Amino acid sequence: MSVQQASRPKVVVSPIILEDAKEPPLHLYKNKEPYMGTIVSVERIVGPKAPGETCHIVIDHGGNVPYWEGQSYGVIPPGENPKKPGKPHNVRLYSIASTRYGDFFDGKTASFCVRRAVYIDPETGKEDPLKKGVCSNFLCDSKPGDKVQITGPSGKIMLLPEDNANATHIMIATGTGVAPYRGYLRRMFMEAVPTLKFNGLTWLFLGVANSDNLLYDEEFSKYLQDYPDNFRYDRALSREQKNKSGGKMYVQDRIEEYSNEIFKLLDDGAHIYFCGLKGMMPGIQDTLKRVAEQRGENWEEKLSQLKKNKQWHVEVY
Repeated sequence: MSVQQASRPKVVVSPIILEDAKEPPLHLYKNKEPYMGTIVSVERIVGPKAPGETCHIVIDHGGNVPYWEGQSYGVIPPGENPKKPGKPHNVRLYSIASTRYGDFFDGKTASFCVRRAVYIDPETGKEDPLKKGVCSNFLCDSKPGDKVQITGPSGKIMLLPEDNANATHIMIATGTGVAPYRGYLRRMFMEAVPTLKFNGLTWLFLGVANSDNLLYDEEFSKYLQDYPDNFRYDRALSREQKNKSGGKMYVQDRIEEYSNEIFKLLDDGAHIYFCGLKGMMPGIQDTLKRVAEQRGENWEEKLSQLKKNKQWHVEVY
């Protein structure tokens, strides 16, 4: 009996009508008329030694704000904009961390992966509550039953191409940038989606500070166990692992480690995705450029070709 045969059956999802749309839903709710969703649950998903706090937040949208994997919702936190008295806060965008069926597989919820933004005063070493992130703290402090104003959905760049069930998808994330990939992976490996029989390769690279900071690690490890031929998972823990030069292990170091394989997969048509803080991209781009030059390739030309072929997907914030 193979490992795959022995794995658990996939979860039945509904309503299957969510597969019928030919185009992704876009901007169903605008900033001036947001949809009032309800918080279902807020759960801290990092260990005690994690720097900072990250929460998994489930929001009930009643099936009224459908979305596709890789899209984002906007959130308008309560209160007034300090820069525009009498006006609401600006919208904050959050990548959705669930499939279109949500965490309960019924098409009525969406999930976020949110790191609480706090400001540490360099002189005192203490948190300054006046400078904390308005929306991330509102979401992480919210309780089941609380109301949340949502807009969207928005975004087409990170949509999962599903025209080829045998395709290769290379997903690179730092921290909460893993959100859209959780949606992709649940769709590929957890849900019984009649229109998608994924049989390709998905390779996830996740960069975080330490083991306690790993997000959805149990879920991803389970896919590794159940689908060893279709899923690879490499972690970069900057405070626990060293790169080949003895420095901190960042996600770009992991990419360099497997660069020959990655470049070959890209040459064969693989899609590559980047999601996380804006600051992750320069280091990754430098690494890819250096590797390309070592291989006698022109990185600018290669990048231009990847973009032209729609293999290159970036969403940073």
